[in-house]
Amino acid sequence: MARKVRHSSLESRTARLKLAVRRKPYPGPKLGRGIHLLYRRNKTNGSWVLKASDGHGAYWTKAIAEADDFDTSNGARVLTFFEAQEVAKKLARGEDGSAETAPITLDIALKDYKRDLAARSANPYNAEHPRLHLSGVLLSKPVALLTATELKKWRDGLLGQMKPSTINRTCRCICAALALAAQHDDRIRNSDAWEVGLAGLPDAQEARNVILSDDEVRAFISTAYAHDHQLGLLVDVLAVTGARPSQVARLRVEDLHDHAARPKLSMPKSAKGGGRNRSQKKAERYSVPITVALSRKLKEAERVAPPPRHCSCRATAARGRTVLARTVTATWTRSSRRSGSIRRR
Repeated sequence: MARKVRHSSLESRTARLKLAVRRKPYPGPKLGRGIHLLYRRNKTNGSWVLKASDGHGAYWTKAIAEADDFDTSNGARVLTFFEAQEVAKKLARGEDGSAETAPITLDIALKDYKRDLAARSANPYNAEHPRLHLSGVLLSKPVALLTATELKKWRDGLLGQMKPSTINRTCRCICAALALAAQHDDRIRNSDAWEVGLAGLPDAQEARNVILSDDEVRAFISTAYAHDHQLGLLVDVLAVTGARPSQVARLRVEDLHDHAARPKLSMPKSAKGGGRNRSQKKAERYSVPITVALSRKLKEAERVAPPPRHCSCRATAARGRTVLARTVTATWTRSSRRSGSIRRR
């Protein structure tokens, strides 16, 4: 049987009532490595407060029950000094009292979410970016002890530092990490905390629905060809198919079906929407009709371009397997300004 830790100033009701009422908890006994029991003196029943280490130099605190200063202990809401010790150790170490089942903190939840994203071939940036704005106190706090009030206060504190739409994206990433943690730990039952505290800000999205006329699209394509023939092919394919640049960059030579009257491309799926089986979705393809003129240009690019080293992605004039998004975006912007097809607002 575990030995009980004694503390003359807190273990008896008489000793506790001699303490002055104050907001700051009184220090109590050390129950284990990184586990302390504190006591807050109130006008009515005091509060037992757990102070636990996160293992990285920071601490988190949580009021676990009322003290039996005026009411008799009931083993749940009101606890004696020694009962509070047992509850504090179980909460800090886990239900079975071992360190291996310690509560999942927000920091651990984000790490687990990052590994989950990598396993699903998703972008781990969604688990890394929120850390730039989270305090050490929040990161070290167990997910099961998070409250809607503190999460909402943190979210509102980002106003003025970034756009509301960016805040919403950051909050969605954190909600995904917390939901994943709740799936793997039955002790986490406070999903309302992040659903309410990290709810999306209203009117955060600003629609940028720029509709180009056919003449503007043709001018855009002509300007891209004048700037660079390979870029022109890329823009031409984007304009005809309506696909994303990431999809067009993964086209292969065999994806071109050069029919005399009805040519088409086997377009890779973007794998957008949903987080499961992303690799499988990216491997899937669907037929997209293209013009005869574009088919001829792609066929000509395949004939004159040297074979790439690693793969056959030549729908963008054999630039290799991947077109760097940043380079394409920068060149796209310059070309659009030259053609005057997209104007700044």
